[in-house]
Amino acid sequence: MNFDFYRTFYYVGKYQNITAAAKALYVTQPSVTHAIRSLERELGCSLFIRSQKGVRFTPEGEKFYASIAAACETIFQAEASLEAAKNFSEGLIAIGASETTLHHYLISILADFRKDHPGIRLKLFNSNTPEMLQEILSGHIDFAVLVLNKGYKHEDLSVTSLTDFQDIMIAGKAFSELGGRTVTLKELMNYPLVSMEKGTLTRQFFNDFFHSSNLAPEPDIELATSDLIVPVIRSGLGIGMVPEPFAEDALARGEIFRLTLEKNIPRREICLIKKKKASLSLIGEAFIQYLLSDNRQVP
Repeated sequence: MNFDFYRTFYYVGKYQNITAAAKALYVTQPSVTHAIRSLERELGCSLFIRSQKGVRFTPEGEKFYASIAAACETIFQAEASLEAAKNFSEGLIAIGASETTLHHYLISILADFRKDHPGIRLKLFNSNTPEMLQEILSGHIDFAVLVLNKGYKHEDLSVTSLTDFQDIMIAGKAFSELGGRTVTLKELMNYPLVSMEKGTLTRQFFNDFFHSSNLAPEPDIELATSDLIVPVIRSGLGIGMVPEPFAEDALARGEIFRLTLEKNIPRREICLIKKKKASLSLIGEAFIQYLLSDNRQVP
């Protein structure tokens, strides 16, 4: 049975009028009459009683309409929802992000995207990079924007570099003797070190940097979030490594200073990560294209 017959029957039953149904369907009255007669012929019974005032249901037609109306309205709602998704006027995007990417890259982009598409709901998952990678692999989130070491690869993940940034080693006024000269990593081993806690990619990066000089750091202070590192160092409790954007304000105020190291700290990347075999929604794909076309860099 042609669904257009059911659609026509729905509108004729809704308005109890052939002319009103034709207007709602953007077709001619003869087309509506033909569809109803074809449907009645296929079903083998009359659905409407015609009169000069319009139409009214037969007992069979009224009972049939109750089921057809529910089915048609479900289909119409599904069509409207799909159209809204295609036009990006409604929907949900589940995005994972680390603390660094949220504060210094992603929030401003999300704000701009929301202005362009106010009907889109944004569900943010914030955790450390290893946990976010696992959430992508398990399918709990669509994709994530995370800090990764350059050259990171995974057989099940697609990794696209968005921008990069520089980490720096900083100290407070309590360690002013380290300023104005080149400092070795071996020398820093004699000072209290501040870092992220174990199990984070930032801590692994910190360790790997010292390991490249055959040193094994044992930080005196381990923190759960990277935004605490600058306040701790500013208070004179130790020396640590942070993304340069995290330290800019304190550096400008002279509360801390940047160490000149004998060895350059490698740059790290902010990357878009998604599961290779996962199929994203139209809205998810649209946001990724928006993200990839954005030329802003980390502040």
